[in-house]
Amino acid sequence: MRKSAKNLLLAAVGLTLSQAVPADEEPALLVSTQRLTLEVATSIAQGAVAACREQGIQIAATVVDREGTVQVVLRDTIAAPITVPISRQKAFTAVNFNAATSQLSDRADTPIGRIDGLVMAAGGLAIQVGGQLVGGIGVSGAPSGKTDEACAQAGIDKVIDDLEMSM
Repeated sequence: MRKSAKNLLLAAVGLTLSQAVPADEEPALLVSTQRLTLEVATSIAQGAVAACREQGIQIAATVVDREGTVQVVLRDTIAAPITVPISRQKAFTAVNFNAATSQLSDRADTPIGRIDGLVMAAGGLAIQVGGQLVGGIGVSGAPSGKTDEACAQAGIDKVIDDLEMSM
């Protein structure tokens, strides 16, 4: 990197950091984060499985925390074994981009889209409560990603009102 570009970058970072904390306040030393309980994560996964079952579809649903670590995996009775890793990768991708994986499909054939562990196909959703990322869900096994995503949304919808009221 050229020296002038490096200086400009350092100045921009310094300006950003100086605006992050008002001058009359001490910067926070710890950050609090909200996490899904095991019971809520299980309920989300169960809601996704139930929504797909209503359509006669067997799927796997994976719920991850905000860092992408698996909390719950459910694979319906005759869902193909491959649905488990795909659902996990969709959930992981959703939380890392804080976006629905269906919105990332244009990135799938780019260098970032070829990183191991990412799946940029519909079926992964970020779970947000009060505007804060708390986890993600990935669904795999339906005949289309659109259906995977609808089942994932049904899982979130099962608990979102209670989560929002708990904030």
